Amino acid sequence: MTTLELKLNLSDRLAREAQAAGLLTSTALAKLLRDAMRKQAAQTILAGAARATAAGGKPLTIDEVQEGVNAVRQQRRSKQQAAA
Repeated sequence: MTTLELKLNLSDRLAREAQAAGLLTSTALAKLLRDAMRKQAAQTILAGAARATAAGGKPLTIDEVQEGVNAVRQQRRSKQQAAA
């Protein structure tokens, strides 16, 4: 496990609201980061699909997309296990 010490500059209001919502805990921040990374990955995939379509490429089937997702997940698991 990695411990990070961050200095965040938030408005007083945002800090109070985030604290009241329970979002300033390690667990909540980890979930927010995971969700943001998933969203970023999805946007990257969609952008790639749009480029492929614009270039005249054949759209991927849902099975092909799932194979790609599974491969990325396996690669991440392997990296995490190697780092542990």
